[in-house]
Amino acid sequence: MNRSDRERPRPRPRLRGWGGVSAMAVACALTAALALLPLQRVSEATLGMDDTAPRGPAAAEPARAEACEKPEASTARPSRAEGATLERIKSRTDKPRKLIVGIDQNSYRWGYRDPATGSLEGFDIDLVRAIAEELMGDPEAVVFRAIPTNRRVQAIDSGEVDMVVRTMTITCDRIKEVAFSTAYFETGQQLLVPKGSKITGHDTSLKGRRVCAAAGSTALAELETESHGADISTTVPNQLDCLVRLQLGEVDAVVTDSALAAGQAAQDPMVELVGEPFTEEFYGVAMHKDAKDLVARVNQVLVEYREDGWERSYDKWLKDGMGKSPGPPPATYRD
Repeated sequence: MNRSDRERPRPRPRLRGWGGVSAMAVACALTAALALLPLQRVSEATLGMDDTAPRGPAAAEPARAEACEKPEASTARPSRAEGATLERIKSRTDKPRKLIVGIDQNSYRWGYRDPATGSLEGFDIDLVRAIAEELMGDPEAVVFRAIPTNRRVQAIDSGEVDMVVRTMTITCDRIKEVAFSTAYFETGQQLLVPKGSKITGHDTSLKGRRVCAAAGSTALAELETESHGADISTTVPNQLDCLVRLQLGEVDAVVTDSALAAGQAAQDPMVELVGEPFTEEFYGVAMHKDAKDLVARVNQVLVEYREDGWERSYDKWLKDGMGKSPGPPPATYRD
């Protein structure tokens, strides 16, 4: 089904907050604790991880434009075949014989550590476990590694992780560096501000305002393209750090994916989303450029996940704040 065949999602209501001024203190404390913990120490101590022929300019430009009309179109069609990449993962001796997956442990309702149980939970975590069950035969056959926003591509390229499932937007620049599965979620960039702010969205109300975005994020790239006069000198390794700075009054607004911002609004009842999403973006599972066989296998998992698990996970984690499910985005391929 093409995008034009689908009804464009209506603006979604903000996730409900915890309510009251006292909840604000709890939210700030929890957010600060999660965002400011040294990630390497947390990931090792609490996640159970191991230590372990040129073309001319006239021809090149049209080809590049055509290749990036739909960056969310995956390079590999679904396959049940277990290729060389998965075989290496299952037989390696220098690392655990489990999937090693880069995730976020600080994004409420997407990938976060429940302070009551200590377990990792969220929409992305559900997807990781579904992939592990299909590829490894066990949903628990995963080593989770907390990866900052600005290190997602590096972690894949270096072999530190087998894949990243971390609200990672598929972009024209990123498909040059890593390979993506088909899209598993649709979102867009939006503004998160304190309630009562005079900022109305991605418009001239940003002029002279201090805006925070994570380094290496789509939000930062969009701001650098069109800032509307905002001061975007504040960048941080992890997107949740922006919420801490907003709570402390160090910035006036945060730009991030609307889906992530909705989760942050649920943590803090004193902030809200404003304006409409000003981009159309898709999350994908990121893997190494040379692992086309693994991409094809993950795409097969997503075929089945869209039919059943996706909706259950959405209803559990996102429905309260984002309304009725729009359904998963359709799978698209480049060939």
